[in-house]
Amino acid sequence: MVEEKKKEPEKQRPPKRSIGRKIGSVLGWLFVIGLMGALFAGGAVLGYVTSIVKDEPVRSRALIEQKMNDNAITGFAYFGDGSPIGQLRTEEDRRPVSYDDIPQIVIDAIVSIEDNRFFTHNGIDYMGTARAVKQRLLNEPVQTGGSTLTQQLARQAFLNRDKTSDRKVKEILLSLRLERFLSKEQIITAYLNKVPFGNGSNGYNVFGIKAAAKGIFNISDLNKLNIAQAAYLAGLPQLPSAYSAFNGIGEFDEKSFNRAMKRQRLVLDRMLEEGKITAEEHKTAIAFDIKKSLAPRTEKAYVTYPYLMMEVERQASKILMELNNPNVDGEKTKENGDLMEEARVQLSTGGYRIYTTIDRTIYGAMRKIAEDDSNFFPDDEVKGKEQTAAMMIDNKTGAILGMIEGRDFKTEEMNYATQMVRQPGSAMKPIAAYLPALEEGKVQPGSIVDDSPVILKDGSKGYHIPKNVDWRYKGLMTAREALNNSINTVALDLFNNAIGIEKALDFSKKLGITTLVDRDYSAKTGVIGGLTYGLSVEELTNAYSAIGNQGKFADAYMIDKIVDANGKIIYKHEVEPVQVFSSQTAYLMTDMLRTVITNGSGSTVRSNYKHFDSVPVVGKTGSSQDYGDSWFLGYSPDITLGVWVGYKYSENTLAKPQRTHAQNIWSKVMNEAISLKPDLFQTKEFKKPDGIVSKTVSAYSGKLPTELTDKFVTDLFNEKFVPTERDDSLAKAKYITYKGANYIPRDGTPSDFLKEQIVIKRAKPIDELIKELEAAFAVMRGNHESLEFYIPEDANKGMPTKVDPRVDDGRAPTPPKNLSYSNGVITFSPSGSPDVVGYRLYRSVNGSPYMHQGQIVAADDTKQFTVSGNASYYIVAVDVAGKASEPSAIVGYNPVVDSTPDESDEPDDITPEDGTQETPDTNSQGPTTVPQQPGQLSIQATPEGFRATWSSNPAEDHVSLYSIQYSPNNDGIYQQLGTSSTNEFNYQSSDPISGTFRVTAVNNLGESSPSSTVFFEKQ
Repeated sequence: MVEEKKKEPEKQRPPKRSIGRKIGSVLGWLFVIGLMGALFAGGAVLGYVTSIVKDEPVRSRALIEQKMNDNAITGFAYFGDGSPIGQLRTEEDRRPVSYDDIPQIVIDAIVSIEDNRFFTHNGIDYMGTARAVKQRLLNEPVQTGGSTLTQQLARQAFLNRDKTSDRKVKEILLSLRLERFLSKEQIITAYLNKVPFGNGSNGYNVFGIKAAAKGIFNISDLNKLNIAQAAYLAGLPQLPSAYSAFNGIGEFDEKSFNRAMKRQRLVLDRMLEEGKITAEEHKTAIAFDIKKSLAPRTEKAYVTYPYLMMEVERQASKILMELNNPNVDGEKTKENGDLMEEARVQLSTGGYRIYTTIDRTIYGAMRKIAEDDSNFFPDDEVKGKEQTAAMMIDNKTGAILGMIEGRDFKTEEMNYATQMVRQPGSAMKPIAAYLPALEEGKVQPGSIVDDSPVILKDGSKGYHIPKNVDWRYKGLMTAREALNNSINTVALDLFNNAIGIEKALDFSKKLGITTLVDRDYSAKTGVIGGLTYGLSVEELTNAYSAIGNQGKFADAYMIDKIVDANGKIIYKHEVEPVQVFSSQTAYLMTDMLRTVITNGSGSTVRSNYKHFDSVPVVGKTGSSQDYGDSWFLGYSPDITLGVWVGYKYSENTLAKPQRTHAQNIWSKVMNEAISLKPDLFQTKEFKKPDGIVSKTVSAYSGKLPTELTDKFVTDLFNEKFVPTERDDSLAKAKYITYKGANYIPRDGTPSDFLKEQIVIKRAKPIDELIKELEAAFAVMRGNHESLEFYIPEDANKGMPTKVDPRVDDGRAPTPPKNLSYSNGVITFSPSGSPDVVGYRLYRSVNGSPYMHQGQIVAADDTKQFTVSGNASYYIVAVDVAGKASEPSAIVGYNPVVDSTPDESDEPDDITPEDGTQETPDTNSQGPTTVPQQPGQLSIQATPEGFRATWSSNPAEDHVSLYSIQYSPNNDGIYQQLGTSSTNEFNYQSSDPISGTFRVTAVNNLGESSPSSTVFFEKQ
């Protein structure tokens, strides 16, 4: 059988595609691929942009608008008359301006050169950007920025100036957002307020068109800019440092100016291309001499008035800190350092205008005196520069009119007038002693005070006994005299005892003294400068100004008002005087300070101040220990001026000629001030208030005189405190003097060593003072002067209150030793016995018996006798019980050394030197007795001096001479004034003389008893 082979069906082929379909397919795939690529690229770009801006905040409309209006604004300070002191401290000058104040020519210039499509784009100029890219890629000679004004503003307000692609992306996005929320007018105004323009003629960096016009052309009104100037300014923001015509100190920079001029020509060309100016205007602008129109160079205020500007900044910052933080103590600036710094930044950027009280003329005169080296000592290699500080204050308001802050800001930037505190020395006495004492009636100008040692407890030495500047203690005097001569002891007694330290310092605080601390309340010498820190020139001057203001304290101030950038007064000083003490106290204090100048320690002011006839002044000196500081505080009825002189460190003391420099500077400032500004000194006298009376009182007690009072004081009193008690300080007493004090004599004390006179009862008797001194000496262990040093000069007039401390030891005293005779003076060493009250002198003439002629020396007086005539002498010591020692050795003229002195009236035989016995010649016509007592002494004044006459018989008594003696203190102690061989004595001298006079006659046998006494006085 034959198989049939099956045949498989044949496959059909697809039809061939046309060319068109193939192309379409390719295009389709290309589209898909392109779309996918675009999506991928877009995602990549979006991712990239997102990564850049992920940390950037989304800024709201409110934030953007606030930032556009947030401009750092330059602040200024002004003198009291409204004239400018200068710009507050910053390296920038910013003066915002509104859109309406910007002339069209400025807008046209800036738009033409920086962004000619500004008013049509939405924040990004794509064509400008492409052009900038092309110029950079092709490295073309002229390259323009691709950033629009909006982009530049975004960068200026929100971003840094780093040139990176990241910043560019942020800048573009911010520009779009700014254009969404702000109008073109707002954008260009913000731009012209924030953009930098280089340095101005004073060296400040100027920001904004208004500051640029002022700093570069000295034009405040922008409408006064011409086309050339507008084009010049418009060209600067591209490279302000390269185009600045001035450097950082305001000097002209020719090279930079020439670059700026090339840039200006480009701006003018663009303005012409854009149709903003005509060809004629273009030509005129090019021809304009820009260089001549530049502002003249000016110094920064911190160069011209460095001290003053720093003080304005410091005080204004403190005020702002207090306004911002009402609960903060503005005086504690150190503790609030962060708050002060915030306030300072606020002050320098907030556009504040600070109006001060400083008088421009006065301040200039004071600075001129401070900067005149001839007014000071040359600089010292060790001590440095002699410094000075001063403050002038209006008494009624407390306004600070002028100051000296130091001599040279470059040498020392600290303000010595407001920031330095130094020990005030005696300048503190009126504030902490006399004023409170006058107010309480503890003293009045005519009150009697005691210049005697004040013994103060001292932690290191046990006790401290302050000295006066002249190292003397004068005793009783008036309070006026004590202040005139700046007596330390009296002020210390008032401060520690009459008033008390606590009340005295609390009183001082009421007068604006803020530097006192708790430790000062135990400073017993605080009234003469022993304070923990001291006082500032400002505060001490302020305290004195209250005296000139009739007792009303007006706190000193320098900032009158502060006005913010919107013209709102945010601070205004209110003058609020406080009556701290009465007008009567102020007047009495003023009158006492008047005599400090006319009669006391203010002698340099007395010599140098020129206007006593027209402007009355009073004042007080002051110096710290060892003269590390010198002060003079003085005032007229209208102003108070305080001056300090010293070195930076108080241990560097002033040489003697420098110690009056404070008075010199004070006089110079006052003389200049009165000449330059007489209207500041209109009050011609210190007004006397009601309640001031004149009264005569006892010069011993300050009380009403009695019949015993022989010395008086007439002075001013507050009628509330006129004394009503009668003088009980005087009495007639018999006493003996020992170690400078008067004591009640013991029974048996020889009468010739006693004195009897009117004596004075002191608040602290001298004998009590001596007891206290000796007790203090025992603790001080030699850190003191001798006892005699501390005894007041008038101690011999003190009333005795205690019995003579010397006690009879039962034995006769030992005789004095070491007698020496020379030129009529016998000196000797004292007896070794402790109970000796004094010494008697015995005299022999030509071998006559030794007789006591009444001459004595008290135990603590100088160990010497003054004698006259040809005679020999010996001395005996006498004790408290009247017992006399053996005679001393014999001295004098031809002493008979081998004879035994005899105190009887009959002469012994005298053996001559040759050993022969001499028998008296009974036939001799010589004297047989001492002369009779002269009588009827009479003294009459003559034009040349005086003439003394007396009665006697010189021939009969064989008188060789008469001795005229007198007691200048009327205390029974006589000294020889002269001699005469007749019954008459003529004294010729133009010097005043007064005292009790007597005469004795002398022959070869001795001296007569003295005549009766006569009191005589000739001025």
